[in-house]
Order: sequence, then C-alpha cells, then structure tokens
Amino acid sequence: MHLGMVIDLKRCIGCQACSLACKQSNNLPDSVWWTRVMTVGGSEMDTAGGTYPNNYLSYAPISCQHCENPACVKVCPVGATYKDPETGVVRQDYDKCIGCRMCMSACPYTGVRSFNWEEPKHYLDFATGDPDVPSHQKHVVEKCTFCYQRSSQGKTPACMELCPGRARFWGDLDDPESDVSKALKGREATTLLPEMGTKPSVYYLV
Repeated sequence: MHLGMVIDLKRCIGCQACSLACKQSNNLPDSVWWTRVMTVGGSEMDTAGGTYPNNYLSYAPISCQHCENPACVKVCPVGATYKDPETGVVRQDYDKCIGCRMCMSACPYTGVRSFNWEEPKHYLDFATGDPDVPSHQKHVVEKCTFCYQRSSQGKTPACMELCPGRARFWGDLDDPESDVSKALKGREATTLLPEMGTKPSVYYLV
C-alpha cells in the first residue's frame, strides 16, 4: 500500500477550510499549522498577480509531501522521523524526538514542519478533535501525518472533510481503482520540486 493525495488546483478556492479542519482534528497548538494554502499571484494573500487586464490568481495547499524517498528520514539521528512500512506515510515519534531539527533542515519543502520551542499552548482550555491524537510536546518537531489516527482506521484525513470544492482525493496510489489513481488518469499532474528526487506522494492536478 502507498497512501497518497491528489489536489486539483482548478477546484481549490483558497478558503482555508482544510487548514482549519486539520488544526481542529489534530488539536494543534497556538500558531501551529500543518496545512497552509498559498496564494499564487500577488505578494499578499488573496491578491492577484500581473497587470490588468492580464491578472492571474490561484491557490496551492502545502503540507508534508510524504515522500517515497524522504530526506528527513535519512538525517534523523534517533529514528524519530520514519516512513511507515505498511502505508508509506512519513511519521514522527514525539517520544524519540530530541529536538535537533535536522529533519527541518533537510526537508526541501519550506514551512511544512513546526517546532515547539515552549510547552504547547492552545486557544481553548480543553482538547479538540480526535480523541487518540498524540499529545503535543515541548522541543519536538511536528508536521502533517495524513491524519494517521484516522487513516489507520480506514477514514480520510480531516483536510478532506470540509473542502467545499472537493479539490482533494485520497487513497492507495498502488490501487488503480482508488480515488487518487482515477484522479490522476487523463489529467496533467505535477509534484513539488521533483528535481530534489524525494518523490512526493502528493500530486497536484493543473
């Protein structure tokens, strides 16, 4: 099995619902986001690039790419960053993480990881989201897990639940009948920084 995701850039409207669903479901600390939606256009969020009448504007959701050849796994000195042999998902073991942040340095995808410099704090005084989400810890690197607490039970990641444009597809890339495999058929798709040789498991339909 090789779990992956396909994102249709023509359907993404930049609403940030995926980011909010991810934050709530994983009980992310204040100021921590595992999924961001970047504006492809002007220098500010939700602004168009170009000059009228030839403006352009689109959006690109960015998170951990769950690479087949992850640079982060190679540099982790304690095995806290590892690739799940059953699903291909790149995971983090918070209890093993020593906070060296070598995974953050090695990852070519800027901003997909965060580091808890202090004891994690939350806007609410009670936990939100899925009950079996691992507790967040001080001096630990965090990132998207493809909602492992959900996907390991056959559920879809939280970022797909609220997407009004239905821009995301999820499933086994090794299964030709899966939603992700069908989404890739007949459409041009790209990955982020293919020249880095990491072989991302997140594809973008253009």
